[in-house]
Amino acid sequence: MATLTRASRIRNPALFICDIQDKFRTGIYEFPKLVSTTEKMLRAASTLQIPVFITTQNRAKLGNTVPELQQHLNGPHIRADVDKTLFSMITPEIEKLLPAPGSTPLDVIIVGLETHICVTQTTLDLLERGHRVYILVDGVSSINPEERGVALARLRDAGAVVTSSESALFEILGDASHEAFRAVSGLVKETKESTKGALGVFSKI
Repeated sequence: MATLTRASRIRNPALFICDIQDKFRTGIYEFPKLVSTTEKMLRAASTLQIPVFITTQNRAKLGNTVPELQQHLNGPHIRADVDKTLFSMITPEIEKLLPAPGSTPLDVIIVGLETHICVTQTTLDLLERGHRVYILVDGVSSINPEERGVALARLRDAGAVVTSSESALFEILGDASHEAFRAVSGLVKETKESTKGALGVFSKI
């Protein structure tokens, strides 16, 4: 039986972007703030060359990944862009791209929706496979905001870490001497107002 893995420090990061699609724009709680956080993380992933895995849920009916993010979905660090019917992002296509059992596990940073459905099932699947998971509190949402708190409490108990986008980015850097420090800290300053707005609504869990 698989053992759930508790997260510690971020050492082998990957960014998972779950189902941020056009059709959800009008229904998801504070959708624009979710998109802003995700765009910041995508820009940082490009700078840091963090592998990115993206999914859509039933793209034919629910639309593509939103245009605000599409402009950042290029480059060799974009490892997968998969349409799915599973609620979990761990589709057969993505599972093939994950480190094999016994290899260094991923530190998966996850954003997207809905917190209590696709984000939850993705997190549990990753933990079962021995990976560590960091859920960005300013980067996940649901139609009903009350679902977020219930889901995040469950996922904490399961071994995931609930953190913020800024905390995760500086943890990845680890040191002000990091070659990407100036670029990432500049991005953090550039997006400080949108980050403040997202935390203002999403940190109430």
